[in-house]
Amino acid sequence: MSLVFYDFPMAPSPRRARIALLEKGVSFQTVIVDLMANEHLSESFRQISPTCTVPALRLPDGAVLTENNGIAAYLEAAYPEPPLLGTTPREKGEVAMWTARVEFCGLMAVAEALRNGNPAMKDRAITGPTNYPQIPELSARGLARFREFLDMLEAHLPGRDFIVGDRLSVADIAGVVAVDFARVIQIKPDPEQHANLIRWRKGLHARPSFSR
Repeated sequence: MSLVFYDFPMAPSPRRARIALLEKGVSFQTVIVDLMANEHLSESFRQISPTCTVPALRLPDGAVLTENNGIAAYLEAAYPEPPLLGTTPREKGEVAMWTARVEFCGLMAVAEALRNGNPAMKDRAITGPTNYPQIPELSARGLARFREFLDMLEAHLPGRDFIVGDRLSVADIAGVVAVDFARVIQIKPDPEQHANLIRWRKGLHARPSFSR
């Protein structure tokens, strides 16, 4: 039995896991869960992912992983090459640190701005099975936080092709996904202010895994 990947191509979270799977060269089957049609809220999908979120990865033994960090940890242990979580103790720590920063300062900021400011997401301010009302003030805060995130990455990237060390890691994957997804809140890197970030992003976009 092969891996089964539950995906939605337009969403940022499954894109992170998809890139990791492709970079590992892992064989997997794809099942599309249409978020626009609320398939993730269906009773049948709740049996797969109780959090009603994608990505989800069904393992050969039938177990299901539903969080990017869990999926990445599994892939690293089951398919060690190429490493995506660092190789030395220092690299492992830095990859974990930067991944957390990207998630909190980048991806969560975009989600905060989008889900609290888009009328189409009324009562869906947080992903999952429970409806939560929007808080408009959080949308403005998310926009401000994401602009600070771009500046933080720019300050870190001079002379670097990757966020940590000399190879791709899950920190880079999460970072590019965050920057790309910010199109939904109409924020993109400024060529004059974020030249290093744009160079880094362009280099990663050249990898086939980032275009699928």
